[in-house]
Amino acid sequence: MFRILIVEDDAELRQLFVRVLVKNAYTTVEAADGEQALEVLNRETVDLIISDIMMPGVDGYQLVASLREAGYSIPILMITAADSFTNMKKGFSLGTDDYMVKPVNVDEMLLRIQALLRRARMISERKQTIGSTVLNYDAMTVAYDNHHIALPLKEFQLLYKLVSHSGHIFTRQQIMDDIWGIDSYADPHTVEVHIGRLREKFKDNPDFAIVTIRGVGYKAVQQR
Repeated sequence: MFRILIVEDDAELRQLFVRVLVKNAYTTVEAADGEQALEVLNRETVDLIISDIMMPGVDGYQLVASLREAGYSIPILMITAADSFTNMKKGFSLGTDDYMVKPVNVDEMLLRIQALLRRARMISERKQTIGSTVLNYDAMTVAYDNHHIALPLKEFQLLYKLVSHSGHIFTRQQIMDDIWGIDSYADPHTVEVHIGRLREKFKDNPDFAIVTIRGVGYKAVQQR
């Protein structure tokens, strides 16, 4: 499931975007301005950002510039009330991927989001590669060398999450929220159990290892 960060100081509009995106099977994270967005990105991973331009504090332009300077390649859809070529040009020059003018047609927004994710090779391929290992999301299979392993849903989603952001540390709570859901009543040790199963199944895999960061969480590390 793709996670989208909505950066908008208008709470009513922000909630509209949330409802539309959740209805269309996206997970959402919210921020009221660019500063909050940067704080979110320091602790969470997202697949796409929808950002207003005119916001108090750190505005949309500053947010985009900061992210691109920091090396983030996350697709960014800029939304603004200012319908001018100058504003559009500035946004694109800073690293915005697409641009919409308010009032926003949410059906068009969904199409643009899908296009941006396809461009990021996330929807069209639904695959992740680490070394010679290929994870196929649609088939929930992992292939490497002469091995072809089909995984249960939760195990695959957990491995896919780790491998998709190799080197990034995910806390147990982040994993629980993303894989089992925020309202899940799953046992707190569920993550450890699934990590153990994955390690056993891929103990001979030469491409990656799942590393425990004591007291923090887990990450996948590429080995070749």
